[in-house]
Amino acid sequence: DFMAAMLRYGGLLATVLVAVLFIAQEGAVSCDRAGRVLARAKSRRVWKTLTGQEPLVIARGGLSGLFPDYTSYAYQVAMNNSLPNVVLFCDLQLTQDGGSICRTDLNLENSTNIADIFKDRKSTYMVNGKQVTGWFSIDFTAEEILSKVLAKQSVLSRSYKFDGLPVLPVEGVDSLSPPALWINVQYSKFYEEHKLSMIQYVLSTAKQISYEYISSPEVEFLKRIRSGLRKSTSKLVLRFLGKEDIEPSTNQTYGTLLNNLTFVKNYAFGILVPKDYIWPLENGFVKTPTSLVQDAHKAGLEVYASDFANDEFAMSYNYSYDPVREYLQFVDNSDFAVDGVLTDFSVTASEAIACYAHKKKNISSNSGKPLIISYNGASGDFPGCTDLAYQGAIKDGADYIDCSVQMTKDGVAICRESPDLMGSTNVASVSSIFPSRLMQVADIQKEKGIFTFDFMWKEIQGLKPQIFSPFALNYGMARNPANMNKGQFMSLSDFLELAKGQANVGVLVNIQKARYLASNRSLDVINATLTALEKAGYGNMTDRVMIQSEDSAVLRKFRQKAAYKLVYQIDESDVSVPNATIKEIKGFADAVTLSRSVVFPTSDFFLMSTINIVNQMHLDNLTVFAFRLRNEFPTLAFDYLSDPTMEINTFVNVAKLDGLFTEFPATANAYLNNACRQHRKNTEYSMFLVEPGALLSAMPPSVLPPPALAPAFTDVIDPPLPSISVVALTPAPSVSQPSTSINNGQPSTFCHFSLLLVFSFFILALLNRN
Repeated sequence: DFMAAMLRYGGLLATVLVAVLFIAQEGAVSCDRAGRVLARAKSRRVWKTLTGQEPLVIARGGLSGLFPDYTSYAYQVAMNNSLPNVVLFCDLQLTQDGGSICRTDLNLENSTNIADIFKDRKSTYMVNGKQVTGWFSIDFTAEEILSKVLAKQSVLSRSYKFDGLPVLPVEGVDSLSPPALWINVQYSKFYEEHKLSMIQYVLSTAKQISYEYISSPEVEFLKRIRSGLRKSTSKLVLRFLGKEDIEPSTNQTYGTLLNNLTFVKNYAFGILVPKDYIWPLENGFVKTPTSLVQDAHKAGLEVYASDFANDEFAMSYNYSYDPVREYLQFVDNSDFAVDGVLTDFSVTASEAIACYAHKKKNISSNSGKPLIISYNGASGDFPGCTDLAYQGAIKDGADYIDCSVQMTKDGVAICRESPDLMGSTNVASVSSIFPSRLMQVADIQKEKGIFTFDFMWKEIQGLKPQIFSPFALNYGMARNPANMNKGQFMSLSDFLELAKGQANVGVLVNIQKARYLASNRSLDVINATLTALEKAGYGNMTDRVMIQSEDSAVLRKFRQKAAYKLVYQIDESDVSVPNATIKEIKGFADAVTLSRSVVFPTSDFFLMSTINIVNQMHLDNLTVFAFRLRNEFPTLAFDYLSDPTMEINTFVNVAKLDGLFTEFPATANAYLNNACRQHRKNTEYSMFLVEPGALLSAMPPSVLPPPALAPAFTDVIDPPLPSISVVALTPAPSVSQPSTSINNGQPSTFCHFSLLLVFSFFILALLNRN
């Protein structure tokens, strides 16, 4: 019949994808409610949940962060790559003839193509006292929706390339044999007003379908279901809406109901609440937690937290855009743990619970781990290249901290990401500098800038560092504003002294634009770097130093003068590196730094097939690093499920990289120390491993990304560096701040330095006359 055909069709599509994406779990054998073998060992860990068992992962519509929600693809991939006891969540809606579908919004236009199929059947209804216009399930039969309407991605920041999957009825979800099924009845009263009974539907189907969880924001619905399911093991859950919203059957606000949890216990097993009920936010920062979880547990209620999504634009600054850290806040703090999380990304929730929680008891061996190399220090949390950024990187577990050496006008080597001060300081707000000292330097960049080599070191010290937020303008994802201008600028000598005091931390010194500085500014960045390294005592600790440059002549010059490890940076993205080029690089370098897109080419934010460039370089005995890793989801391919941990896992286990440059060393370090890295028998979970190119097989041919263009990178042998001529310095103008002046703690030193400079010129003049 029609229903069976639809279920077979959806199941076939999902089976094809699961065959590609399925990751086997290792562990002791257990079974779900359908007798399916699950690879999982019993957890011996004790949690601060109501029962002491680990929190549940509840997949809202399956893996809806990637695929259209409530579809076969979304459910199957969630089941096969989340914790084995994952709960599948369905928002139940009824059709005109009493059939069921799983959809979130009453207005089906938001998550299906129904408006294109039935253009003239738009309606307007009153829903909880508000007029809503759109396409509603009550105006269509089950056959109309299931045979003609297709699901689409309802979140604009997610990919549309998996649109067109069939809409599933509840029976379709149950046919997948989930470990547990959770139905949510959001609008029971609305359906009753239109002669459709949610209560009757649930009670009648409960004889064939095992509903482990039934939730609703309507108290009356739960009370009536409770009386009709007295012999059932289904757990009833009251879903809380906004604290000021009115619960329709009691006419009380949900905030008021929250104050009488013992009353809720009379008809519910647990409560489902927005996550900010537990950890409130204020101006983007997490506040002190409420006592909700402890209060509910005292009343005998389980607590489930909702609204988790890796691609949340407004994620708290406290989490540094790392979704794993957010989950841990709810399941692994010292005071309580929620009993479950409702999420669009069940894979990330699973890894947080199985691999990261209670990590002090489950820490894995660090043997063979790739190096963590900071990128301008911990620049995801602090202004880059400042003392705080470097201290943060050391604290967060970096093996090497990095300094990109720039030169000031008076020959001081300093650490800045770029010679242009515009993006990393407050220079644009200093009226005495901006815009009068803007200039175009084609050899450095296309845009105009304000450059270190036009400033005395003292002038730069009079500015303020500024945290760089690469996704603030287009995505509204600013980095921690509390650290906006914190920290002190660092000279190369300051940087080396800081690193030298750390027993297990090496330094990577990145030499940029040495050719331009020598030929156009008469500045010798190589000699300045060698002098600073020797003075700091690194001449006798060459094993703790790496020198990186995009110019092979720079590396050859260093090889003549010191025994440091040399790293060649290919700063081009979307290129291929032929074998002949690899062999040329081996002639002057020990290691190579590649951009992420060279390691794994992407197109339309999807990973293409692996080209195995890292393995080719390993065959020529080259160490390979990748740059630069960020936590914010817009930088990640869709394959990584908006989870920076997935990207790290792929670089480590698929690409086999030797080191990772990252702006968030804490995220990389947490990954390298997670319990699942050991891959022991009887482990709870094997972390999801992304296979580059696998998702392409799940797309219709018409929406496949175009091939990734990767022209060959062959120009690696640079001519010798030009010689350097000495030029006289001109006095630096003073820097006037826009509001309050910066006291750098040395007001008299500058005066003494200026007098000494004048006196030196006077002595030289006398000597020349004689």
